[in-house]
This record gives sequence, C-alpha cells and structure tokens, in this order.
Amino acid sequence: MTKELRRLSILMLIMFLALFGSTSWIQVVQAEALAVNSANKRALYDSYEVQRGSIIASGSAIATSVPTTDVYSWQRVYTDPGMWAPVTGFFNPVLGSRTALEQAMNPVLSGTGGSQFFSRIERIVSGQPPRGSNVVLSLDATAQRAAYEALGDLQGGVIAIEPSTGRILAMVTSPSFDTNVLASHNANEVNAAFDQLEADPGKPLSNRAIAGDLNPPGSTFKLVVASAALASGDYTPQSALPNVARYVLPGTNTAISNAGGGTCGPGETVTIADALRLSCNIPFAELAVALGDQAIRDEALKYGFDTSFTMPLVSTASTYPRALSDDKTAVTGFGQGDVRATPLQMAMVSAGIANGGIVMNPMMVDQVIGPDLLVQQTFDPTEFGRAIDEDIASELVAMMVANVSDGAASGARIDGVDVAGKTGTAENGTDEPYSLWFTGFAPADDPQVAVAVVVENGGGRGQSGSGNAIAAPIAKKVMEAVLGR
Repeated sequence: MTKELRRLSILMLIMFLALFGSTSWIQVVQAEALAVNSANKRALYDSYEVQRGSIIASGSAIATSVPTTDVYSWQRVYTDPGMWAPVTGFFNPVLGSRTALEQAMNPVLSGTGGSQFFSRIERIVSGQPPRGSNVVLSLDATAQRAAYEALGDLQGGVIAIEPSTGRILAMVTSPSFDTNVLASHNANEVNAAFDQLEADPGKPLSNRAIAGDLNPPGSTFKLVVASAALASGDYTPQSALPNVARYVLPGTNTAISNAGGGTCGPGETVTIADALRLSCNIPFAELAVALGDQAIRDEALKYGFDTSFTMPLVSTASTYPRALSDDKTAVTGFGQGDVRATPLQMAMVSAGIANGGIVMNPMMVDQVIGPDLLVQQTFDPTEFGRAIDEDIASELVAMMVANVSDGAASGARIDGVDVAGKTGTAENGTDEPYSLWFTGFAPADDPQVAVAVVVENGGGRGQSGSGNAIAAPIAKKVMEAVLGR
C-alpha cells in the first residue's frame, strides 16, 4: 500500500470513528435531553406514531393511549382527569404541548430515553411497533381521592408525603381542569379551552400544591422558629417568654396582638410549648427577635426553603427573606411578612420532624416499566439533609401532639390515633381574605404520612375562617385514607 493510500485509509478510519462516536453520543448520552427539547420537532413527529406509555397509580392506569383514525395515530385518555390533572398534566401532539409528568417523563413515555436505547433496537429488529414505557407513581389513589373530595370547591392545594422516604402519596390542587379536553385532536376546541383556562381568575392551570402564587405560611411557620430555638441550645420547650397582650414591634410604633386579643393563657410568662399549643403570636415574635433573622433563615434552609425540588415535577422554592430588621424579623416569627411557602414545603417541615430530624427529597416516581413488563428503572429515596437532632425532633413531636389533642389544631383529631399538627391562619393584607393552613403527621409514634393543606381566599369566609376549622379537617381525611381508617 502506497503512503498516500495509507494516509487516506487512516483519515477514513478517523472520520468513521468520529461519525460513529457522534451518532452514539446523540443516540445514547444526549437522547433524553434532546427528547425534552421543545425545539426538537423530530421527537414530536415520532410521538405521533408511538403508543405512549401509561402513567400508573396504585396499580391502575390514570393516563393511557388509545388508537385513533386520524393522522396522529394515538390519543391520550385520562382517568378522573380533574383529580389527577396536577400530576399527569396533558399531552397534545396537535399543538406540540405537554405539561406536568407528560413533559417531565416524556423521554420514558415516548420511548426515546437513553435507558431505552437497546429496547428500541430490539423492537426494530423484531418488527414490533414502537412503544413507550410505563411510569409507576408513588401516589396512592385512595389518598388522592380523599384529598380531592375533601378540598372540594375550595381554592387551594393538598400534598401528602411518606416521612421516611419522601415519596409523595397525594397531590391535589383546586380549581382543577379536564385534561381530556386539552388532549383532544381538535385544535380549535383545544385552543379555545386553553385560552379560557388561562383567563380564569382562579388559575386552574396552577399547581398550588408545589407552585403557583405562594402564600404566607402563618402559624405553621412557628414550627421552624421553635426548631431554631431548641437547636440553639438556649431554649427548651419549657423556656418562659413574657406573656403580654400587646407587643410593640422593635423600632416602630406598630403593635401586634394575639389572635384572641388577650394574653397567651394566664400568668406573666408562657412556655414555648404552651405558646405553640395555643398558637400565640406575641411569644413567637419575641422569640424570633431574640434568635435573630439569620438563625431562623438558617433553620428554614435546613428544611428546604429557598430550594426548588425536582420530583420530577419542579417546585417553586419557598422563601425566607434576607437581612431583616428586628421589627420584620418579629412578624416572621408567626409566618407573616415576606415569608412564603408551598404546601410541599410545609409538609417537608412536618415530615422532617416526624423522621427524627432528617428531611427527605420529595419523589413521585417509583419505577419505569417497559412494554415487556420488565423494570427498566427504579428510583430510590434520597436525603435532603438533617434539619435537627433526633432528641429535638422528639420534643417537637410532643409539642405538636399537644397542639392537636389539647390545643389550636383540634380539627385534625383522629379517634385512636395520636396526630401531631400545627394550624395557621395567615393574613394577606388589611381587607384580603386569609390563607388557611394545616401541617402535621400521623401516627405520632410511627409516622406513615405527613400532610400540608392550604386553603386560599379564606375558604370563602373572608377573614372569619381559620386553619383549624377549614384546613385541619381536610388533612384529617387524607391521613385517615393513608392509615386505612
């Protein structure tokens, strides 16, 4: 072989290896990123011909594909669409639209994921039609229905978590919408329905359980303040705080009071445990100032504030503001001011306390199962981090149990079960309706479920409703469903 031919052969070999490497990189390494890229029209066109995988909860499909006689071959069909809308979202090849899990798990559902490369090759070789894989959720259908029915027509969100794993058991938002309408292949009808939903002041397309317009957490945030106090080593549940009926915010002429207008029970002082049990604002404002805003912020971050979680749905980060003056720190002590939270975040606070101080990352997918029913992927629980020591968590559990059994969270009581909880009734402005909250877990001695509920717009009662009267009973129904009661 002449020198020129040898050089040409080497060059051709290099070019072949480069081509093989680049195509392999695209087909395997970059497959999932390209599949979810909205600019990738090829993935969209391929999805017309693919029988998309099912989304499964409690052994039953809540999203499936059925054959059609039109050019798109398959159409998505959703079971109990309003109940599952914030979970499944919708898929529409006509508009090139997909949301929620239909978007987040699209590579898997459409069969284009990197982990499905060899499965695709096998189906091509065997002549089988292309099919996507199935996504098996952690959500419990019984708990989901309990949350959906308990929330009813109220505007708000509910989420339930398994404390020891972070597995999401229920995720409900209201108002919701019919995902089947948005999965239709009639473009005019879908566009008209979508425009109507977008214009709806109730924002039915928002997932209030993990995102949307965040609410002040009100007195549920006292759990974070109490946690910071106990973790500091300077306080115990029996530490005494001044018990006054009126408290002037530091450096201002603005006075605040407790919800009832009087002191937090009898006596010149009140313990942290009793202030939490009776949900008094002034003692926690005093405590917040004593701790300082940085200590409270640091504690909030340990529970997940300022973090956006991918479950694989992406949550909006809850927030605790930076560099606050003492007067603004005081109002964060009872969850007002610029503190904002999702139900997911407040459920993680309860779940972390229930789990001995360890906060788990939220997750909502257990497995991916191929068309051949073989498990292709399994998702294991992961830790977000330790928020508090186990002994401090035990003290908070006892305080939260007292809240339900003999305090301001009595609406969450379950016969024969010790429930740990905390209510919140948060202000949104002088004349605006309250945001009503509950967060807690059960059973207190062996936690199986942690729940957070927010009811917006005052639950239709303006400023006369309370977290205990409206949000706590909703959480109770969800806990009972998980516990099989």
